[in-house]
Amino acid sequence: MTGEPDHVTRRIHDVGGLDLGRIDRSEHPLTTFERRTDALMMLMIGPNGIFRADALRRAIEAYNEADYINLSYYEKWVRALRILLVEQGVLTDVQINAKIAELRAAAKEDAS
Repeated sequence: MTGEPDHVTRRIHDVGGLDLGRIDRSEHPLTTFERRTDALMMLMIGPNGIFRADALRRAIEAYNEADYINLSYYEKWVRALRILLVEQGVLTDVQINAKIAELRAAAKEDAS
């Protein structure tokens, strides 16, 4: 007996005890995106950060099934950071979208 009511169902992130096959434990060199995301995470949730690890986990566990399955490990982190930055009033969606557009335009210009 688990102590959980019969109507409790697993959420997409709750895979404990399920047989999902072998886990790939091989090391790989991190991409620039992965290194930058990791650094950003350490700044945001470190001792002087503005979030706690449990807030990040809450944000990731709230993803819909398609996003949880299709986003990479680091993409989940980035999206969770965005959610938390907006929730905490650090940045707005408008500010984030404007910066993304600015960076895309600059990258497009550099590629020309």
